[in-house]
Amino acid sequence: MTDILRTLYPVSIPYVTGTLDVGDGHVIYWERHGHKGAKPVVFLHGGPGGGITSIQARLFDPELYDILLFDQRGCGRSTPHAGLEANTTWHLVADIERLREMVGVDQWQVFGGSWGSTLALAYAETHPDRVTELLLRGVYTLTKPELDWYYQFGVSEMFPDKWEAFIAPIPEAERHEMMAAYHRRLTGNDRAEQIACAKAWSVWEGSTITLLPEPDLASKHDEDHFALAFARIENHFFINAGWLDEGQLLRDATKLAGIPGVIVHGRYDMPCPLKYAWQLSKVWTDADFHIVEGSGHAVSEPGITDRLIRATDRFAGKV
Repeated sequence: MTDILRTLYPVSIPYVTGTLDVGDGHVIYWERHGHKGAKPVVFLHGGPGGGITSIQARLFDPELYDILLFDQRGCGRSTPHAGLEANTTWHLVADIERLREMVGVDQWQVFGGSWGSTLALAYAETHPDRVTELLLRGVYTLTKPELDWYYQFGVSEMFPDKWEAFIAPIPEAERHEMMAAYHRRLTGNDRAEQIACAKAWSVWEGSTITLLPEPDLASKHDEDHFALAFARIENHFFINAGWLDEGQLLRDATKLAGIPGVIVHGRYDMPCPLKYAWQLSKVWTDADFHIVEGSGHAVSEPGITDRLIRATDRFAGKV
């Protein structure tokens, strides 16, 4: 890395927005930034359930890219809000293909961070012929050890103060299976308990994803509307292991052969242990692998932002 860090491109206003009825009662919100007809890219947000934010389009040069952002099923401005029916990894993979057809391109760049990296891998391994380049940040392969590390034992040892708040809504007798205990409450009929647990689940993540505290990031996770979709959908996906076979994404990474890409991962990423990005890099050898020292998980951390923008610039042919 040079001494000068690449920083985000200016705030972007979408040149067109819309919705797409993807069936099963779901309508997803989408928006396009940059220039129509430029290099196409689809951005896959995290969570699941996180929704799109203004920072995401700013990772791409708007003069060189046609950027599609969309709220995945049940979150952001997609409807029904916090809906779990017909909401699985494979529904989302199919939605990405519908969006590609809507945009009218045969291939596009795929960019995913955190859960977005999981979805990006699932999509690219299913439709490798549709992917020009693959950019992954904070790789998450959604295996049981990764889930246990974050929701049962591991990060709890690094953030005992935050962990205490996370387990507080759950009776001690149920704390041996935290995801299951939260699932019962997030899908239950007690609205007040549902909101309280959604906020506790969401704040746990918002307060542990950066190397240094970012109060604005944590506070967003404490908002009722955001937290309900984030917690319900994320827990729904994770309690079902993403509808993936154990180790499937790493097993099938051989299907990425020939796809150029970049993996960017913070050394001190708490939600997504570096080990799994390392393993992926050994299978997907067409990717450049960057371990960012002094960084955690979030895209907003300077070293991670720098590496990602260097990658998007390079794939757009920018020197």
